[in-house]
Amino acid sequence: MEYVYAALLLHYGKQQITEENIMKVLQAAGIQVDEVKVKALVAAIKEVNIDEAIKSAAVVPVAAAAAPQAAATQAAPSGGEAKAEAKGGEEKKAEEKKEGPSEEEIAAGLASLFG
Repeated sequence: MEYVYAALLLHYGKQQITEENIMKVLQAAGIQVDEVKVKALVAAIKEVNIDEAIKSAAVVPVAAAAAPQAAATQAAPSGGEAKAEAKGGEEKKAEEKKEGPSEEEIAAGLASLFG
């Protein structure tokens, strides 16, 4: 993760994101640098518009957090309906998870590249 932070710091400082600059930032922070990870990072973000990536990353968690809050504000059914609906809700959650990797899984995958 520190490799990504170094790249973001360079971007924020309007510096070129190069292998040399990332290594300098990491070394200044006292981090032992893995040159393979640096090369992989630079190659991976070469074609990425970092400003757009930051904007879209900031939007997704907010939108994802709004859905559970909206569901929580709805009135809960009473009696047997609540139990039946709870079982149906569990099935829906299982189906949603089958659609694709969750945000946590994606983040873990990215973290494994740089961690």
